[in-house]
Parts: sequence; structure tokens; C-alpha cells
Amino acid sequence: MGWRMARNLAASIAVAGIGSSAALAGPERPPVCALVEKAGADALLSVPFRVVDGRIYVDARVNGGGPYSFAVDTGASGMGRADASLVAKLKLPVTGAAETSDAVASARVDTVRLASVELGGLVRRDIEVMTRDYSSRMMPEAAFAGILGRAFFADGLLVIDYPKRRLTFTRGPGLARGTAGGYERAFRVPVTIGAISTEGNLDTGANVSFVLPKPLFDRVGGGTVAAAGDGKLSNTAVKTGSATLRGPFRIGSATLSDMTVRVSDRYPELLVGAHALQHFALLVDQRSSSVALCPAGAP
Repeated sequence: MGWRMARNLAASIAVAGIGSSAALAGPERPPVCALVEKAGADALLSVPFRVVDGRIYVDARVNGGGPYSFAVDTGASGMGRADASLVAKLKLPVTGAAETSDAVASARVDTVRLASVELGGLVRRDIEVMTRDYSSRMMPEAAFAGILGRAFFADGLLVIDYPKRRLTFTRGPGLARGTAGGYERAFRVPVTIGAISTEGNLDTGANVSFVLPKPLFDRVGGGTVAAAGDGKLSNTAVKTGSATLRGPFRIGSATLSDMTVRVSDRYPELLVGAHALQHFALLVDQRSSSVALCPAGAP
């Protein structure tokens, strides 16, 4: 959560993502694709979402009021975040403090309590969330009242269907441990770039395709890197370069090629961002610590 490229750079990333190839690694669709349809039939919630610069936005009710625009961010720990604008509007008192990390730097932030957050048929009550001023640093169309984090969807199967612009959540059958991409730390999953096997962090809140640490970029073949300005993190900023990698990038049964990526000397891990994930339905089941990708058109 928190990775943002400068606005003029984000446009070039989006074009690169749309032009990239997304395909199955073989002629048959992954078995997990059947779960996309099944989750819709058993859904506790199934709501449309809109996309701004790769990020997912839904309408949620807070303390019975709203609706308010919330981002769905798999890179955000805990139940979520409340923007300073929402805290001011609802006159919420500060109830505590917490520490937040963007993988490069940490910061102390205030926390507030929300009596309820409702999205479709899913309601979370009496939750503590971190708060800070997010929206004033964003372009107006990307501003939000809050963020729904990983824990908001922790007790079921979350399906983010990018091609159909629909978010679904069910407490019914989900991903069985060992049959999909398992993780030890959310949501770090195996990724292969060319012949190099590594681990990538799936982050729907990052408006990039991929961010590679410079040592990993050099290992996978590297090449010419053009200056690309700062990547804005929650607590700091890092210099980045821009490059094109043939790949292929393989995540589970899915493959992406010819990707425009960002390269950083300071960012510590491979980041798989929203502009790469937009080709798929992303399935996340925290009950079994599993994630999976179903390529567009497979269901």
C-alpha cells in the first residue's frame, strides 16, 4: 500500500499494461477459474467497482452514513484506513496510535474507531483503523475517504474480477491449501521472470505493473534503464528508473510479457502492482493462505 508514481508517469504505465500479452501457460484454463463463477453464486457481497489509475474503488457506508469512496488495497494491513477528510466529517476522536511501514521507512500515525463499515452484505463493527491525510496528495479523481485492507476480507474468499469490474466475497468454498499459490507472508507468492524464480508482493493499491529491486533486475537480464522520477510511498519517496522486460513473468498459471517496469535501488522486494493484475480475476483466500489468478476470458 502507498506506492504511487507521479501522474505523468502513470499514464505511460497504463498504456504498457494494456499492450502487454496476458495468456494461459497451457491450452486448458486453470481449475481455480471455476471458483470465480461459484463465488458469485454463493456471494455474501457482489458489488461493481471502478478503476482509477489501476486502483479499485467501491462505495461503502461508515457509521450508517455515506456512501463513501473506499479503495480496496491488498497491500494494506489490518481492517483499513480512514482519510483525514472522513475523520473530520464524522468528527471522530483520536483513540490511539500505531506504526505503519511502506517497506522502506516507518512512521507513527493516529488511530480512530469506526462503529461500522458496510460493503454490500458484509459489515464490520467497532474496528480500529489508522488515519492520515491521503487524499490531498492525490489527483482529485483518485481521492478516497478510506481504504479497505486485508483483514476486512480475512474470513472468506475475495474475488477481484478486473475484466468484469466486480468484487465478490463469500464464506463458502474457497481455495484449498496446496492447490493454488500459497504464501507465508501476505501476499508474497512465487513469481518467475524468465529463468529466475523469486517472490512477488501482490498489491492492488500500487499504480504500477512491476517494481524490481536493482539486483533482481540485473539478474533477469536487465538492460537500459531510463530515469523515471520518484515512486511515492506512504512514508517516503524512492528514485526509480523505467525499463522494458520481455520476461515472461509467470504467476501461477498466468503469463505476462513485454512489460514496462520500474527499477529501484532502495525498494527491497518485487512488487506486482495493479497494472499487471488488471488482466486477471484475482482470488484471495486468507483462510488457507492461498491466492490464484484466473486470466481474462477463462471463465
